[in-house]
Amino acid sequence: MSAAIGRILSERRATLNYATAEAGNPFVEGWYADPGSAIFDGSFWVYPTTSCAYEEQTHIDAFSSPDLINWTKHPQVLTIANVAWAKKALWAPTPIARNGKYYLYFSANDVQEDEGGLGLGGIGVAVADKPDGPFVDAIGKPLISGFHNGAQPIDPYVFVDDADNKIYIYYGGHSQANVAVLNEDMISLGSFDDGATYREITPKNYASGIKIFKRDGIFYLTWSEGSWTGPDYRVSYAMADNPLGPFHRLATILQQDSAVAKGPGHSSIIRVPDTDIWYILYHRRPLSSGDESNCRTLAYDRMYFKEDGTIQPITMLVRDNFADGAMLDWTTYGGEWSVEGQRLTAGDTSGGMAMLDTNFADQVFDATVTTTKGNGHPGLLFRVTELSRTTHKYKGYKAAISPSGVITLGKADLGVFTDLAQTRMEMALGEEYHVRVVAIGSDIKIFVDDMDKPRIWFTDASFTNGANGVRVFNSAAKFGSVSVARPGSSQNPRGMNPVASMNLSRASSWDDIPDKTFKHEFLDIPHEETRAGVRSWRPFSLTSLLCGANRTVKIKRDPKA
Repeated sequence: MSAAIGRILSERRATLNYATAEAGNPFVEGWYADPGSAIFDGSFWVYPTTSCAYEEQTHIDAFSSPDLINWTKHPQVLTIANVAWAKKALWAPTPIARNGKYYLYFSANDVQEDEGGLGLGGIGVAVADKPDGPFVDAIGKPLISGFHNGAQPIDPYVFVDDADNKIYIYYGGHSQANVAVLNEDMISLGSFDDGATYREITPKNYASGIKIFKRDGIFYLTWSEGSWTGPDYRVSYAMADNPLGPFHRLATILQQDSAVAKGPGHSSIIRVPDTDIWYILYHRRPLSSGDESNCRTLAYDRMYFKEDGTIQPITMLVRDNFADGAMLDWTTYGGEWSVEGQRLTAGDTSGGMAMLDTNFADQVFDATVTTTKGNGHPGLLFRVTELSRTTHKYKGYKAAISPSGVITLGKADLGVFTDLAQTRMEMALGEEYHVRVVAIGSDIKIFVDDMDKPRIWFTDASFTNGANGVRVFNSAAKFGSVSVARPGSSQNPRGMNPVASMNLSRASSWDDIPDKTFKHEFLDIPHEETRAGVRSWRPFSLTSLLCGANRTVKIKRDPKA
């Protein structure tokens, strides 16, 4: 390999160092589940289940990406037209390249009991000359059709151990899991040293969706627990020193987050080649999906390991830098919205909103905001509830800026709008500003550009939790680099509470505090103007006031000062 090629590959790998799907989850459009994944010729490939009624699950689509951001859809790489025995429930594909061919293992027909015959359903194998197919049935019958050790023949996963080049197929539903040896031809089963074809490896709480990967000589088994239709669907794992176990359950690593999504499960794992960067791909259900079990979308997040090799709990992060040119995770209410130049763009309108399907209480909400036309006040919406599709009325807060230099914290209560606090800074039309909301309980801080000094600091307990979004009013605007997380999240360094970084324990008087603009239930009071102008205040602990224990103090400017 030439030095130039090596440098290009190294630079490319460096660009794949993400904390999550930085261009937003879901990372592809449509209802999909059970993502199987692989890397072919430097591109990332995902083969999911089409999430719909069993009778409509008659094909499998694929998606490919050079960078985990921009995805190309390859429709119907496998259909039941090319699998004579498959009639419905084409599920849980898993891809692998071997012997110059591409193989796709899948489930079909949703076999519910061991009927002993062939062609009834189970796990099949299809083959193609290219990763985008067309894949055709390789053997004319299921590879695994019966129940063995009580395991339903679904959810296959094929793994090659790089230590001895042995090939294994893992599978199982009905809360039972098996492993079998796959022969080098990839279309027939071998046997273990004791002559058995199937070996049970069921870990505690196993439901379905088995996967295995290897890191630093350790084998990691992952699987789904709970009901696939319920919010308790989750991913757990075990570690072993060989591919056959035993696999003792260690912990749950991915589960629902009431602020982000429900029922994350049926995962697969990918590693960026020649790095220790790992991602977990999975499906989940939007918070607003109700009880509709087939409303499943594809997502991925970073998977981190501790020094002892165990897996850290995975946080479903909420970010969107619009690098994919799409707004798949947004729902719009009024206005004309598009993505241009990695910015969510709203045309000139008297009012419009674009909302994420989130439900955060305490939060750090970041985005860039640019007013491109008009003198209105675009900005961020948070803790939004009861949003009407027809009237666009809602309950919640806004943090808005205007090119005239006004920064506003306001609230809406089903058509009644109240400005809670305002302050000013120099701003201009066409300039991009970093806006941050830090909302912890009733304490709300608004930052603009300077992330160390809140422009507004206010207390209001009207709304406790709700969705996040952006809004325009009498203007055109652009929004970028959206991030929402809980304060202090270890996987969101930007989400640190800015006030917490102050050494308040040393502050014994007003003069000890760095210059800031505070909001305490009245008008804004830059403290450098109030040192001689504070008329009175009731006794309070300065440290507890700033750290959040006391937010009821009222400070007024003395008009005679």
